[in-house]
Amino acid sequence: MKLSMHRSWLILALALAVGIVAAYGVSRYLKLQMDEIEARGKSQKMTRVLVPKSDLAKGTEISTALVAVREVPAEWAHSNAISPDQFARVENQRLAYPAVHGEMILWSMLERERASTFSSRLASGRRAITVPVDEVNSISGMIQPGDHIDLMVSAKRDNRVFLFPLLQNVVVLATGARAVIESDGKEGRRAFTTITLDASPVEAQLVLAAREVGKIAALLRAPGDKVIGSAARRDALALLGIGDPESAPESGSVPVLYGGTGKLKDVAKLNP
Repeated sequence: MKLSMHRSWLILALALAVGIVAAYGVSRYLKLQMDEIEARGKSQKMTRVLVPKSDLAKGTEISTALVAVREVPAEWAHSNAISPDQFARVENQRLAYPAVHGEMILWSMLERERASTFSSRLASGRRAITVPVDEVNSISGMIQPGDHIDLMVSAKRDNRVFLFPLLQNVVVLATGARAVIESDGKEGRRAFTTITLDASPVEAQLVLAAREVGKIAALLRAPGDKVIGSAARRDALALLGIGDPESAPESGSVPVLYGGTGKLKDVAKLNP
């Protein structure tokens, strides 16, 4: 009986010893793992991103009261994440999608600002008018938006051709271009088919009238050239020295064109 009890205590003591050793081993293993994770975390590069303090609904405006800064491992950070130093660029912008508490706010989650319209480039009282041009009148496609040009008109009357400046120092707002297909079928140089000009309502009417009764050509100005030349009407043949100079109209008169009528009227001055 005593021998049996002695064996029972021996087995219990052995089990306890094994349990203690096992518990120590597990504890030691966990500690080593925690130390390794902490060491890895300390050596890992961190980055800061913006996150919502709470779930945000679509359409919410971003503000300092709604977002916070969170440090995350750089390798886990999304390439499209918004950083704290970029907050000024996103403040008061609206979310295009809901944002979850604690998750990174991405640039793609913001509503994109509406692109400015072409009309916003016009000053009050100004008009944009498009003039069709060919390769010659587009100066071989070298006119660019922002350039200043003069518009010259050639018009016929009584079998005579008259030349005169229609508008001077006009700003080019845009150019419409198309590709010129070469003989081998490949896309080559580009040529303008239209130019869009910044004009007053009266100037726009003059351009429309000139298109009806004559041909329009563009003269490119040098940067900074604001000189307004003579607005005289010239007889084309007389200008070339093969006509009758005495029959040419006075240099101080400028024709005003009326669309569709094909008639010319001389006036003392034409305001550009």
